[in-house]
Amino acid sequence: MTDLDTPQTTKDLPPGAVVGAGDLVEASGHPVGGGVIKPGYDPRLTNEDLAPLGKQTWTSYNIFAFWMSDVHSVGGYVTAGSLFALGLASWQVLVALLVGITIVYYFCNLVAKPSQAAGVPYPVICRTVFGVLGANIPAIIRGLIAVAWYGIQTYLASAALDIVLLKLFPGLMPYAEVENYGFAGLSLLGWGSFLLLWVLQACVFWRGMESIRKFIDFCGPAVYVVMFILCGYLIAKAGWGAIDLNLGDVTYTGWSSLPVMLGAIALVVSYFSGPMLNFGDFSRYGKSFAAVKKGNLLGLPVNFLVFSVLVVVTASLTLPVFGELITDPVETVARIDSTFAIVLGALTFTIATIGINIVANFISPAFDFSNVSPQRISWRAGGMIAAVGSVLITPWNLYANPQVIHYTLETLGAFIGPLFGVLIADYYLVRKQKVVVDDLFTMDEGGKYWYTKGYNKVAVIATAIGAALAVIPVLLGGSVVGMHTAAQYSWFIGCGVAFVVYYLMATRDALVAESLS
Repeated sequence: MTDLDTPQTTKDLPPGAVVGAGDLVEASGHPVGGGVIKPGYDPRLTNEDLAPLGKQTWTSYNIFAFWMSDVHSVGGYVTAGSLFALGLASWQVLVALLVGITIVYYFCNLVAKPSQAAGVPYPVICRTVFGVLGANIPAIIRGLIAVAWYGIQTYLASAALDIVLLKLFPGLMPYAEVENYGFAGLSLLGWGSFLLLWVLQACVFWRGMESIRKFIDFCGPAVYVVMFILCGYLIAKAGWGAIDLNLGDVTYTGWSSLPVMLGAIALVVSYFSGPMLNFGDFSRYGKSFAAVKKGNLLGLPVNFLVFSVLVVVTASLTLPVFGELITDPVETVARIDSTFAIVLGALTFTIATIGINIVANFISPAFDFSNVSPQRISWRAGGMIAAVGSVLITPWNLYANPQVIHYTLETLGAFIGPLFGVLIADYYLVRKQKVVVDDLFTMDEGGKYWYTKGYNKVAVIATAIGAALAVIPVLLGGSVVGMHTAAQYSWFIGCGVAFVVYYLMATRDALVAESLS
């Protein structure tokens, strides 16, 4: 009889208890610090990438650097800058930013704890609530969203690289024309830039999590250095008096500004909703939960506010220096009359985009797809499936059609809130923070997370109800009065509804009650 055959109880355990994580054996040939497999773990649910970690080594700085890599990107720059052009006073924008990022900070702490305690990634911890097989539902949904955004982010970075290349080598202009040198809707120059970034990202990913950790430790600070240099250059050109924290006219005052501020808060939370959902893929490496929380504090409220102020100062100075407001950092760098500055800036923001793409859209589908068939799909194979898929969807065509993005990605995105709500309700309210690690890796019908044939119907129903109510305003936003406003809060709607529905159903469900005994 293996340890998995021995009944285990969590009734008398304190909150936060993790059973079965202390007596693991190292997987054959797997490097120290990787996943370790206990005798008796079912191979249909296990490989070295999904198994609990034997050694958790990430410090608070590593988590801080992770968030810097996620925030310090062209997309982050444009998003932060857009908030200062909503017609609000600068102090109102800063309040909205602070509230929004504080919500993200606390939610990230909530989702980080179960994965850090058990040492397993997001799709594995989802087995506690969806069942050992049902966890593939959230894994596939999140994986598909990540693949699409991985392709789009890579394309946007390659388009930025095209701008710089054309600035440096004007003779390449004919090769940037799709009509003359194009295939599948992308120019020859575009293909070259896209594939270059695609290969660079794949190379960083292929070297494993330790190399990724070192890479993101460098990315975030490097962008800060270039951002401060760029800001200093513009101040030297325009003077301190040219700084204006309002990128547009202040059109909302008094109570009329409240809905706009709430919309800005929702935008901040929605922007981080993807990496927030699967943050367990990274918190599992944390040395302690305290280290994860400290890294989140530095990387989210502190870092995001500093970065946002730096963005708006830099963007506001482009008007007096270049004669027009520029909210794209790559285009700003390209306007500088210095080849060295252009190359340095372009390389830095390219590296930054690689950083965010890997942490937000490469690692998560790697774990997600590996979870579907652990013995056939390793973490590396899962990542490469995502990488190949990102090319096949031709993201440049997807990005060129906003309606397609709206009805596909935002529809899938409506599931992110419910998936978050269900996981949090189960771990904190239903299970009281107790996890039996062994049962995450067993197909035994007596396992705590077997439910009905490996699926927890309560979690599936709650997710479906939450997603349905979240997606309605997204789909009807352009045709029904009031729905556009509701669509801004789709994440909160889906999360809140799924949270409440799951809790009410789970506390009355016999199979869920049995899994707690």
